[in-house]
Amino acid sequence: MTDTRYLVHGVFWDGAPPGSLAGPGSGKHDGGTPVMRLQDPSGGFREVGLDAGRRLGFRVAAEGKFCLGHHKVYGPADRDHVLCPAKAPAVRGSQCERCFVVDDSRLIHDFHRGGGVPPGLRAYLMQQHWLYVATFANGASKVGTASDPRKWNRLAEQGAVVARYVARADDGRVVRILEDMLTRDAGLPQQVRSAAKAAALAAPAPAVELDALNRQLAGDARALLVRGGGEGFGVVDEQWVRPVLADRACAAAVRHAYPQDLGRGAHGFRIAALSGSIAVAALEGTELEFVVNLGQLKARSVDFGDHHSSEVPAVQESLF
Repeated sequence: MTDTRYLVHGVFWDGAPPGSLAGPGSGKHDGGTPVMRLQDPSGGFREVGLDAGRRLGFRVAAEGKFCLGHHKVYGPADRDHVLCPAKAPAVRGSQCERCFVVDDSRLIHDFHRGGGVPPGLRAYLMQQHWLYVATFANGASKVGTASDPRKWNRLAEQGAVVARYVARADDGRVVRILEDMLTRDAGLPQQVRSAAKAAALAAPAPAVELDALNRQLAGDARALLVRGGGEGFGVVDEQWVRPVLADRACAAAVRHAYPQDLGRGAHGFRIAALSGSIAVAALEGTELEFVVNLGQLKARSVDFGDHHSSEVPAVQESLF
């Protein structure tokens, strides 16, 4: 990759789920098709594959974050990504104030409480949705929702270690009512911070323990849904299939948190595995593995080039 400046829009898992056919005569897909989506100075986009063995070299070109624009939703599979006309600094996550206000997506969270939405977003929300319980590498768990077309991909981007679907809802209003109920009555949060997910991958809990925990939480959630009654949904018992590229990241290993600040300076490493937007990576000059939260690059201006590299830290291997 030549040294070129881009605005990072994030890591996306838009590929086919494991077990599906990848194409004519190509056999089964393993779910390992994540990309980093980049915006060039002219407003065009390119994608960099994040498969195992990919080396990323880059330098953060400017301090702070910049607005990634906003979305206009016209239907279940029809939306526009509108770039920020001012190329302004980000003040709300990855958006400027103006793009935040006009973004259709921000209205989703109040729809089930009677909030108004434009017709296109309503059409999106009225499609079938799924309710899931996800567990991460340290046992932290959450309840969440996914639209039917992104049933698998949503959990891949979340970076779950194990997850189970507990309900299939007729629409996005019903599924969010159920989500709130499980938060209230089962104590399941609706968010696990990215930093906590990354820290957990430095020392993942045993897979059998995480699976048992998730199975119990999902079973308790189904029992609550059955007792709660209501219409517009059906209880389901289905396990999410993790992408093969994430398997190594979720396995027990000796790893270290990446010691450099991804918000500044130069970096270079080779990806060995990827869970959500969090990579297990190797640095030149050491055999140690590091956990790198690529989500920290979202909304940053970055110069990519193979000559960029990370400074090798002085890390003492554990004696035990």
